[in-house]
Order: sequence, then structure tokens, then C-alpha cells
Amino acid sequence: MSNILIINAHEPSPFSEGKLNASLVDKAVTLLEQKGHIVRVVTMQEEYVVDEQLAHFQWADRVILQSPVNWMTIPWSFKKYMDEVFTAGMGGALCAFDGRSEDEPTKNYGTGGTLTNTKYMLSLTFNTPQESFNSQDEYLFQGKSVDDLMFHMHANFRFFGMSALPTFACYDVMKNADIENDFARFEAHLNEVF
Repeated sequence: MSNILIINAHEPSPFSEGKLNASLVDKAVTLLEQKGHIVRVVTMQEEYVVDEQLAHFQWADRVILQSPVNWMTIPWSFKKYMDEVFTAGMGGALCAFDGRSEDEPTKNYGTGGTLTNTKYMLSLTFNTPQESFNSQDEYLFQGKSVDDLMFHMHANFRFFGMSALPTFACYDVMKNADIENDFARFEAHLNEVF
């Protein structure tokens, strides 16, 4: 069984209290613990100690980032968490700086990750309809996928040597929600991935 760290990156806003992301975290905890995994949860709404957060990453075999997508990226509070925790981990807890050497300073950028046995999964909630992705006919994303949009998050985890598990997404959660179906898909996704 695995040690699984779940990060709830939701930041409450006038448009969203975070109930869906919290419910997905709760469902993941219940399902994964029933399967025998050990689960820890971190939320952006709680105070955190940087060294304790680094210890969570070193403990985990798997990391799930549960996050809404706000303005095509993660909420500001998780970016702050990344700036504090990820930067503190550059001395070896998460990576040995950027992997380059003084002998070859232009090669191997991003290869210093120390979490090479850790996998991560993005679980995202969007106001965006699913049909907006992977279609050249759609204006905003021009045929790009969810993973293309979230490449920056994949790059951050890859910087630590982590490898990706398949991404999960709930779409159109504000104007055309299908939450029961989302919950069923989420459970099936976790059963397949874990």
C-alpha cells in the first residue's frame, strides 16, 4: 500500500466556497483508506510549517493535487505554498537544485529531482465545458488539452523527479454541473489509478 498526500488547493472566493473540492478530497480519503493506503491531507486554509510540508512530500509515495482552476491556473494560496515549500526543498528535500553542473551549465536543467519514486495526480475542477478542450474549433484553447493547460504544474512536479498519473477533471461545475456523475467518474478513476 502507498503513503498518499492529498493537497486541497481550493481558496474560497465569492464564486465558490470550495464544497466540490472538499467533497472530492473526502471521497478520496475514504476510498483510499478503505483500500489500505495511509492518507494525509493538507489544505490551504490551515496554517502550515514548511519543514513539516517537506516531510509530507518525502513520506509520500503518491501526491494528489485537488484544485480548482482559477484564471487558467491554481489558486493564489497554493502558489504561495509552492513559493515557500518548494523553494525550501531545493537543497535536497525535493530536489538538488536544478540538476545542472558547473561543468555543463546549459545541460540537464530540471533533472535534480530527489522524489524519483513518487507519482502525482492532478484532480481539477473547471467552470469550463469539457468540449472547450481538444477541439480546434474552440476559440480559447485552440485544440489544447487539460494537461496542456496545466503543463506548468506538470513541470513543477517533474522538476522534483516525480512522474504523472492520469489527470482527472470535473467540467462546467458552475453552469452545467453533473456532480453525481463526477463523483462516480472520480471513484472509478481512483480505483483504476490506485
